[in-house]
Amino acid sequence: MNPTMELPPEGKPPVDQMTYERALAELEEIVAALEAEEHPLEESLALYERGQALAQHCTSLLDKANLKVQQLSGEELTDFVDGPA
Repeated sequence: MNPTMELPPEGKPPVDQMTYERALAELEEIVAALEAEEHPLEESLALYERGQALAQHCTSLLDKANLKVQQLSGEELTDFVDGPA
């Protein structure tokens, strides 16, 4: 196991302590960096790994929010329908 991969990148908070908004913003930065293809392989792999963790964290937070909305509404979620035009 590589001990440097267990720690968050310098200056970055651990993924599991990030808000949805911050995690999504960092994920967007990582996607842009990987699309630019300007990083060495090892750095690209580290970015990809962090991006995967961020994506999983965002999904988990969205799932929790969805469950909370369902619990508060007391029923199954339905599609939002805009009022009459």
